[in-house]
Amino acid sequence: MIDLLPGSLRRVAAVAAHCDDLAIGAGGTLLAMCTAHPGIRVDALILSGGGTEREREERAALAAFCPGADLRVTVGKLPDGRLPAHWEEAKRAVEELRLRTVPDLILAPQPGDAHQDHRGLAELVPTAFRDHLTLGYEIVKWDGDLGRPNAYQPLDLALAERKVALLWEHYPSQRRRHWFDREAFLGLARVRGIECHARYAEAFYVRKLTLDLAGG
Repeated sequence: MIDLLPGSLRRVAAVAAHCDDLAIGAGGTLLAMCTAHPGIRVDALILSGGGTEREREERAALAAFCPGADLRVTVGKLPDGRLPAHWEEAKRAVEELRLRTVPDLILAPQPGDAHQDHRGLAELVPTAFRDHLTLGYEIVKWDGDLGRPNAYQPLDLALAERKVALLWEHYPSQRRRHWFDREAFLGLARVRGIECHARYAEAFYVRKLTLDLAGG
């Protein structure tokens, strides 16, 4: 059964290929969920950046994006941009995450992402989590791979601004990148907000969803 009952949201698995992917793609959603569900368990798996400055940034950032959560973070050491060449190691990490949690919701890269690491992880997630609702987040980038998402998490102005402020505060190593700025993050959030009749929003891709319209 693939469904989402917000009233019973107790466990979330959040997976990413790189440090900052989760915060960029779903930071507002994490803030909204963790604020609304104090004590929610969040198991975060990041495949690369372990043992570096990026890991330190990521742990501090996720703690800020998941206030009040039972947060458990694992940061692996796969080389950036080389996931296809380390397929077995990446698959093992996802399968080990599956042994640690039975999530009500999974946040993961979306399958149409142009970055090979993101796309590869998106392909791996359903091999381990076969009956779980997965929201595929998007990351704005040079490749121009933004598509037509089919699920949205509205964000009010305060939440959207909070997300951007936390990104800037916790990822100083990324500030030099031309796409890492307030305009890029709020601009995409504004477009996605228009698409769901909200001021701002984060958008997701849902591959499969089971309905319970009879209320059973």
